[in-house]
Formats: sequence, C-alpha cells, structure tokens
Amino acid sequence: MNSANKKAFFKELVFEVYNDVYEPAEDSFLFADNLHVRTGTRVLDIGTGSGILGILAAKKALKVIAVDINPHAVRCAAKNAKQNYASDKLFFLQGDLFAPIAETAKFDLILFNSPYLPSEEGEDEHWLGRAWAGGVTGRQVIDRFIKQAPPYLKREGEILLMQSNLAGIEETVKAFQNQKMQVKPFTYLNLPFFEKLALLKATF
Repeated sequence: MNSANKKAFFKELVFEVYNDVYEPAEDSFLFADNLHVRTGTRVLDIGTGSGILGILAAKKALKVIAVDINPHAVRCAAKNAKQNYASDKLFFLQGDLFAPIAETAKFDLILFNSPYLPSEEGEDEHWLGRAWAGGVTGRQVIDRFIKQAPPYLKREGEILLMQSNLAGIEETVKAFQNQKMQVKPFTYLNLPFFEKLALLKATF
C-alpha cells in the first residue's frame, strides 16, 4: 500500500503526494497559476500526477478526465479530488497518453505537464521517473503527445503543454505546425543553470 508522505499546497488547496508520484514543483505551479478554464467546458488532463491541474480545472469545467500511466498517481489524484471537493466532476483513468480515451471523445481544453527532461536509458523504468524522463532529447513523450492530441481537440479548443527549453521549444512549435496547428509561448519561467520553462498554447 502506498502511503502519503508529502503534502503540496496551492492557494486554499492541499494535496497529498504518494511516494511514487511526482511532487508538484515550479512547473506545476506555473501551469496552475496560468490555467484559465471556461465555465461548462470539457477538459482532459494528461499526466495528472497528484491531480493539481485536474482539480483546479474542475472548479469551472463541466467534466474533467484525468489520465496517468502511473497507477499510484491515479489513486493519489482521486483521493485529492475527494478531499478538495472536486470528485463529482473528475473521472480518472490509468493509461499511456490517449490510450484509455474513447476515439470519439472531444475536449475544449487538453492539459499536459509533460516529461521534458533529457534522460539516460533506464531512468523511466520506475514510476516516478516516468513523470520527468523524456529520453535522450527530452522529446520522447512530447512528440508522441503532439501526434496523438489533435483528433481529441474541438476545432475551437486549446492545448496547454508545459516543457523546458532543454527539450527544444522550437521543435515543439514545428511539431504542432506539422499537425496543422498554431502554437505560441503562453508564459515563461527562468530557472537556474540556463533552464527555462515554457507553457505553450496550441490551437487550430
């Protein structure tokens, strides 16, 4: 049984974080601070982790589907949704990216705080590593997400993707353009050692 040994806080919300679940950090809070959800919309939160983005989205959304490949994250996020009074709008699925989502499903907003750090072979073999390890270039999961996401987005919808410049922001822009989508940086955060986080917005 996975026990909760950490807590994370965002505004009035409190999140328990299990041992094998990504603990909300600078990227999570940058995303959360810039998350604007229209009332009555349908939201898909890929890589939900502790559930912070899905729970925030549920405050205004009609429905939120939260997905994570990590079974510990799914249980952790579901518990946090209940404790933060958001479980009536949130539905949790375990799976890799869009694999557990019905092919006919369409969303107004798709969120993904991606695994974006360059990593060595084997670093994604444990659950926690899968939350950040993006392969040699940092793009292993990002590129798969960009290829798979467009069919699930409504024509007037938006994708919000968090990544680091270490994984190549321009490469992400080009990858979205190859999917006939427009993308622009939404907001940035400078980190130590020349790393920069970018929250990107993609639309048709």
